[in-house]
Amino acid sequence: MRSSFLFFWVHFFLFLNFNFPSNSLPSSPANNVTLSGDAYFGNNAISLTKESSCVSSPSSSGVGRAFYVHPVRFLDSETNSTASFSCRFSFSIVPSPVCPSGDGIAFLITANTEYSSASRGSMGLPEHALIAEDPFFAVEFDTSYDPSVGDISGNHAGIDVSTIISFVSVDVSSRGIDLKSGRQITAWIEYREAIKMIRVWLGYSQIRPASPILISQIDLSNQFKEFMHVGFSASNGQGSSIHVIENWRFKTFWSLPSVITMDTLEEGDCFVCISEDQSITNASISVDDHARRKKVEELAYGLGGLAAFLFSASAIFAVVLFFLIKSRRLHIRKSKEGPSCRYQTNRAPERLSLSEIKAATMAFNRTRVIGEGASATVYKGSLPSWGEVAVKRFDRGNEIDCMPNPFTTEFATMMGCLRHKNLVRLQGWCCERSELVLVYEYLPNGSLNKILHKHSNSTIHLSWQQRLNIVLGVASALTYLHDECERQIIHRDVKTCNIMLDAEFNAKLGDFGLAAVYEHSSVTREATIPAGTMGYLAPEYVYSGVPTKKTDVYSFGVVVLEVATGRKPVDDDGTVLVDWVWDLWEKGKLNEAADPMLMGKFDEVKMERMLIVGLSCVHPDPEKRSPVKEAARILRGEAPLPLLPTRKPRIRIRPVFPEDVFGEDIDDMPWMTPKSHLSKD
Repeated sequence: MRSSFLFFWVHFFLFLNFNFPSNSLPSSPANNVTLSGDAYFGNNAISLTKESSCVSSPSSSGVGRAFYVHPVRFLDSETNSTASFSCRFSFSIVPSPVCPSGDGIAFLITANTEYSSASRGSMGLPEHALIAEDPFFAVEFDTSYDPSVGDISGNHAGIDVSTIISFVSVDVSSRGIDLKSGRQITAWIEYREAIKMIRVWLGYSQIRPASPILISQIDLSNQFKEFMHVGFSASNGQGSSIHVIENWRFKTFWSLPSVITMDTLEEGDCFVCISEDQSITNASISVDDHARRKKVEELAYGLGGLAAFLFSASAIFAVVLFFLIKSRRLHIRKSKEGPSCRYQTNRAPERLSLSEIKAATMAFNRTRVIGEGASATVYKGSLPSWGEVAVKRFDRGNEIDCMPNPFTTEFATMMGCLRHKNLVRLQGWCCERSELVLVYEYLPNGSLNKILHKHSNSTIHLSWQQRLNIVLGVASALTYLHDECERQIIHRDVKTCNIMLDAEFNAKLGDFGLAAVYEHSSVTREATIPAGTMGYLAPEYVYSGVPTKKTDVYSFGVVVLEVATGRKPVDDDGTVLVDWVWDLWEKGKLNEAADPMLMGKFDEVKMERMLIVGLSCVHPDPEKRSPVKEAARILRGEAPLPLLPTRKPRIRIRPVFPEDVFGEDIDDMPWMTPKSHLSKD
């Protein structure tokens, strides 16, 4: 096994070893670490930011960075391989007692260390304009809340790929961690190239926690250049915090055996033994804590007068803000023309307090429940400035092992500025104490599933035209997600339960708890843990675990057949809808599949067209499925009907065996398909 090894401890021994002799000595940190901006060496650590007042100073950039002086090889052009890596470091963030906290700190791998960053909220990470030529990867520990860049809270960790908008993040309060506590926190970051997976752990102890706070599929081979720079970045923005790095260890691996864990590598591959390393770390903690306390005390005394001034100014500002908000809400109530006009703005979702959420739902009263799923319960609520809303409360005791948190996935996806008339609009959110809540616009006609299959004694009968409009609305939403978003979004759970209907029976696709986000330029799709609902899942997805546009198309095809026939994907007697419709097609009796509830009130040509489109979308061969955009054109009569075989074709799927998995996940016997989380509803 070939490895590269970068090691840094509190006494500043740092070296990068490319198969150096075992008796090589580490050199001075000043010769191995490059500092820029406000970063400086001091108190047995790297301080990335300086003490500052709450007002920006010309002598301080508010941004500090530290990089290993030499670039690290991540791509091997000779073998066309990408390195895996592991990283462990300790850090602390000490906020000023009189100012807002700074922006936070980020572990960074970047192609270029000479770059500009946004003025606030970016932790000194590169601006979006440079990502095409200078890609980067970062794990951020964010202590500021900026919804414009998709922040979920002012205490979260996230994974960034060439943009400061995290594609996956988690509020670390859920693990009992306060990034702004001033305490020493240890982070572990591991990337396995063989299975394209990143995992992040976080804890107050030097012992790695049993489960990661973040786990995500990602292919970094598309982001890395041959040589990249490794280091850290932090910024204060409009606040003030001391961002400190200690105990840094970084290693790259080539041809890493899947059964070796990061713990094993750290215990057996170090040039300085663990006991010595640990003794030095423990001996320095009290010194560093004393130094940090002294810094905070000096900062408090020095800014005492400023604090008094800011307190007075804040009081005046609060009074003015109160009257402005009151005036704005009064204006909204006077000017609103109807329920739909409130949702025409493109404002970012607002953070709400738990008390507001409880008041809206009568303390989550069971009488307010309008929907329940595997990971959340939906309540009908009412907020003064918005009127009726749908409050989605996530069940934190129902998390699925080794899968992204549904709240995190859904929130991150919806905060990515998803704006489309056929997507349910996210209005607000709450992450307080043990509650995770998303607030959506309220859609009075509920889910398509309840109406179509007469749940809750529904007396609504959908006309043919309403059904056609619903299918076209879902097609429009999926076309937007697949082809028109900045990043491609695979929904992974398209079904009638997740299609909501407004007052005019327009369809709106919701529930992005299983969504997968990809760059449009990414060609390959790695296996994930298959998840979704039986009857809607494409056979190749169940077998391989690889989500694509084609797997969403299959689910859409099932919805089309469901709307046309009024039958469930899997009937109570076990009949599979797709097979049942294929059987009628083979017998030349396709129109007999039409929903009896329509009582013949439909155009037979259009009904046949819808059924053929549905069968085309559920074709066993994914390459022969009609794209959603093309399916919509066919339904509108703008394109010719697709050609279907006279009989349902058979397709063989080769067994899939994982070439590389984490050692702790290996079963006694190999399994034919990836483990999955499937629901029946």
